Amino acid sequence: MEKIIHVNLYINGKWTEAKAKKKFQIINPATEDIVATACHANSEDTLIAISAAQKGFQVWQNIVPWERSKILRQAAILLEERRGKVAKRIAIDCGKPIAQAFAEVNAAIETLDWLSDEARRVFGDILPGRDSNTLFQTFYEPVGVTACFSAWNFPVLLPTRKIAAALAAGCSVLCRPAEEGSVCASELFKCFIDAGVPPGTINLLTGPPEEISETIMKSPIVRKISFTGSVEVGKKIIRQSADTVKRLTLELGGHAPVIVFKDVNPEKIAEGAVAAKFRNTGQVCVSPTRFFVHKAHVEKFTDTFIKSTMRLKLGNGLDSTSDIGPLINSLRLSAVEKLVETTIKEGATVVLGGKRPADLQKGFFYEPTIFTRVRDDMTVMQKEPFGPLATILSFDSFEEVIERANAIDYGLSSYIFTNSLNLAHRAILSIKTGVVSVNSWAGSTAEMPFGGIKFSGYGREGGSQGIYEYLDTKYINLNLNSI
Repeated sequence: MEKIIHVNLYINGKWTEAKAKKKFQIINPATEDIVATACHANSEDTLIAISAAQKGFQVWQNIVPWERSKILRQAAILLEERRGKVAKRIAIDCGKPIAQAFAEVNAAIETLDWLSDEARRVFGDILPGRDSNTLFQTFYEPVGVTACFSAWNFPVLLPTRKIAAALAAGCSVLCRPAEEGSVCASELFKCFIDAGVPPGTINLLTGPPEEISETIMKSPIVRKISFTGSVEVGKKIIRQSADTVKRLTLELGGHAPVIVFKDVNPEKIAEGAVAAKFRNTGQVCVSPTRFFVHKAHVEKFTDTFIKSTMRLKLGNGLDSTSDIGPLINSLRLSAVEKLVETTIKEGATVVLGGKRPADLQKGFFYEPTIFTRVRDDMTVMQKEPFGPLATILSFDSFEEVIERANAIDYGLSSYIFTNSLNLAHRAILSIKTGVVSVNSWAGSTAEMPFGGIKFSGYGREGGSQGIYEYLDTKYINLNLNSI
């Protein structure tokens, strides 16, 4: 059993206990053992952190971009040196298989490294004015104090995207990670602290969201929110932001369609689909979930998909032989069980899985589950499953499958498989998602913008675009005439 550790708040350059001395527990989802405790911040802690961030912003915004870049790059170097420890923590606290945990840390390192360069690449414009003595200019300034709310499914990568972009832009940061990601976030913070980020510039608030989020959303000092989470909470944040007119970046999940056209090898695609679908037990916002396979290939695809899935091993994330870990907690397990029951009642057929594994008595495990005989109007096709559930459907024509793929409220990611450049281009233009992968399962990289449309949110993280989410544009009309 792992030693139980404790996570303090980090406010104004110091690790500190919460004012009310309250704590909450973090459970290893593979063993159901308590593996950590963390401070339960309240509104008083949050107000102190907001004040610290306001002062920290006055310091950080005046540090020139080249120096900010050096600090961010040093944080990336430190995270790389500590990636074994951090990856192990992801596996313990969030159940992610250790190889996938290492991949997450590597992605966070790449993100930090990329954004360290972006700090030096915020370019304004100079245009000639309407007469010979006038210049028009644009200039970018940091928005100020920002708040980052991150999810548990990528407890290191998600806060890295938000914090690094804010720091690169010259903003100060309040970070509230999901409870399960508190220890992981604290390890990330240590990299920033040891890299030389000044006191007050970054502040860590752990605990349930109610008091922390409510206090942040009411504060006029906090000018920007970046949130990754559910549609329901995202809508609440939009409503709460109105009174203080905060800027928002929202990534609210997805329900990604996969379109397998007739001109490809269905077995090859099915084999790759298994790893993509069941990565992090399907608890991934870009997880492929709705598999639309051309009617000529649906039987071969389904057969290969089932056989490949059967080779996966469920187990503790710390076991290097495990392919699939547990779901994050008992609530997520119950939600997946309920959705499976509903899908069966609505007429779908379970061709694999559909229950808890009999040989794992502890932990929040659920078998990878595949449905056929699925209709587009079923709950599982309308609601993001966020678990190890895959649905397989057939289609006949291009127009039909595009209409069906676009028919739901989500619009984060999609996957297109075809050997025809013409067909790929038509699909890219027709599909309504913020990310489109063609003949690939990769939907996110440090150097490209990530985000969705419709109910999947708005704003972008990563790429050269991500830093501008934390910058205000100032237009300058410069008259050179003497007055």
